[in-house]
Amino acid sequence: MFDPTEVGEESSAFYREHGYLVVRDALRPAEVDEILGESLSIVRGERGEIHNYSAPPALASDEDVLGGVLCIHQPHGSSEAMLNYLSQETIVDVLTGVIGPNVKCMQSMLFIKSSGKPGQAWHQDEDFIPTRDRSLCGAWIALDDATTQNGCLWIIPGSHRRGVLWPQYPHDDPRFDCTVESFDFPYTDDDAVAVEVPAGAVVFFNGYTLHRSLPNNAPQGTFRRALVNHYMSAESLLPWRHEDDKPMAKQDYRGIVMVAGEDPYAYKGTSSGNLPHIRPDGKGGCGDGRYSLREFKAEGMPKKSML
Repeated sequence: MFDPTEVGEESSAFYREHGYLVVRDALRPAEVDEILGESLSIVRGERGEIHNYSAPPALASDEDVLGGVLCIHQPHGSSEAMLNYLSQETIVDVLTGVIGPNVKCMQSMLFIKSSGKPGQAWHQDEDFIPTRDRSLCGAWIALDDATTQNGCLWIIPGSHRRGVLWPQYPHDDPRFDCTVESFDFPYTDDDAVAVEVPAGAVVFFNGYTLHRSLPNNAPQGTFRRALVNHYMSAESLLPWRHEDDKPMAKQDYRGIVMVAGEDPYAYKGTSSGNLPHIRPDGKGGCGDGRYSLREFKAEGMPKKSML
């Protein structure tokens, strides 16, 4: 695993070749602690009301409060601190090297993943956030040491280069909360690498890079928390949400935050974006599959490349 001491052309070249990049010590311990504190404040209801979510009793322990949550979606919509971390200095340095000078963010997700919680099945983020120029990049910020025991990321290096979005099907594997899994891609278990990183590291990965995580099998009371922000080039339109009065070529979701450079579509203005919400259970949240599991089995579609 490449681990640069400085962000620069060498690290950008590695990302372009392998579809991911690890930068250790990207965040200082105090920054990690601030994000962890904000996550607890959001779940406790101290950063405003969250749609369809009831804050826990004030006397509930921090472990119990966090243990009932799988993911906080769009935390930057309710926390100024989370909003500021979209444009954290080291993250922006990497993004401008791998995407370009003008970068926008459309999504943040804070995964809590306490002991026993599931991971996410093999998928490509571009399936869920389509860009027109294949510039989507995830910045996965480790808030705890991420290990194979507690459910770190697994990545298939180079799987982005074909530029293919592999088919998906619904699954009933209890190891994963995501309801669909990519399949029939030309890779095997031996091609995947475990991305074990310490707290404060950031894992960047291309929107076409196949990745997954396994359940947190660490002892009770431990967490594998990560803040994942998604970015893309500001030059590209973002057809993430459909407006009935526009042709597909003109679709452009404007619930974005500029983190670097200039927005060539600033004349359109911006919207408030998706509202913050909390996913308390272990199912859903990753989009819909092309087939139902029953249809998949009935049609006998190939699974030889499933990992």
